[in-house]
Amino acid sequence: MNLYFAESQALSSTTLWLAIFPLSYLIHFAEEYWGGEGYPAYLLRLRGVHLSTRRFIVLQAAGFALLIAAGLVSSLLRFPEFMLAILGAVVLSNGISHSVTAWRDGRYGPGLVVSTLFWIPLGAVTLFLMLGRLSNGRLAVGAMIGFAINGAVALITMRGGRLARQT
Repeated sequence: MNLYFAESQALSSTTLWLAIFPLSYLIHFAEEYWGGEGYPAYLLRLRGVHLSTRRFIVLQAAGFALLIAAGLVSSLLRFPEFMLAILGAVVLSNGISHSVTAWRDGRYGPGLVVSTLFWIPLGAVTLFLMLGRLSNGRLAVGAMIGFAINGAVALITMRGGRLARQT
């Protein structure tokens, strides 16, 4: 009985930690949408990529749905710590990307505040907390998957925007 309670409590705290990611994603999206010139205009100015506001919203909604699905599936199939490693790496690398891009541009970019004040710390703390809960190998694989997801999202944004401009 005590073992079940301890496992249930650990799963509950992990599930709550997983819930932080979609909530923070909504805040990040709001800043990208309303912050500064807005992310689509920022992307056009900085990279020459046309991403319509509608397409931006659709992509963001898909990302939000995937985050919710990731939390639910990983909890149901009992790999929430591994998913936390993946999501921690995603937000950490996205936060670093926003920060480096703004630094190179020399001014604010939509999403920068949430990235620097919330996502970089959230990602770093999450990965740190997984040190004792996952083997080093599983943590490294989870982090690599998270970094690859962030790279894929950037590629989809850049290619998707260019394809939309050509049609």
